[in-house]
Amino acid sequence: MEKKILKEVGDLFMTYGVRSVSMDDISHQLGMSKKTLYQYYKDKTDLVEKVTADYIHERQDEYDEATKDASNAIEELHLISICVRKHFKELNPALVFDLKKFYPSAWNVFIDYERKTVYESVKANLERGKVEGYFRKEIDVEILALLRVEQIHMSFDPSVFPKDKFDFTQVQMEMFDHYVYGLLTPKGLELFKKYKQEN
Repeated sequence: MEKKILKEVGDLFMTYGVRSVSMDDISHQLGMSKKTLYQYYKDKTDLVEKVTADYIHERQDEYDEATKDASNAIEELHLISICVRKHFKELNPALVFDLKKFYPSAWNVFIDYERKTVYESVKANLERGKVEGYFRKEIDVEILALLRVEQIHMSFDPSVFPKDKFDFTQVQMEMFDHYVYGLLTPKGLELFKKYKQEN
């Protein structure tokens, strides 16, 4: 039952943002009383945190599934970029704004995920790419993993990329390409271009 609640509420938040959706709206959408809803979640903040954690968990499962059979570091990056593009097209910028401004504890769930899980995944990919000869040997894995995580955060900042001026997905993809091109050896560049042409 809780999985169904998190999925439906997540869909509401994706469509309308978080702030504009009330607990009344949620209980009506779910076809349950607010009293029943409060048996699962102590308040809206608790619900928002759990929806955020569930969303992150589902996305990570998708990334893991998509990349588990990647034959090299560049294919892994390519497969992740396909998932990221899909997710950012679905993501309502109002949702991000609402989390940052009105639900900082839920936003911190996302930030913690980025700073731990994404950071470690990026580091592992960088190490793999160096070993395979696709990424330059001299790159500093730790610095570039931190840089990539901060690039992702920066793309959410409306003071840097106002949503009326920039397409959210386009910003992410430009940053991604910029990041990847800085890593590549000539051998890596050739392979990366091949994957990009397939897309």
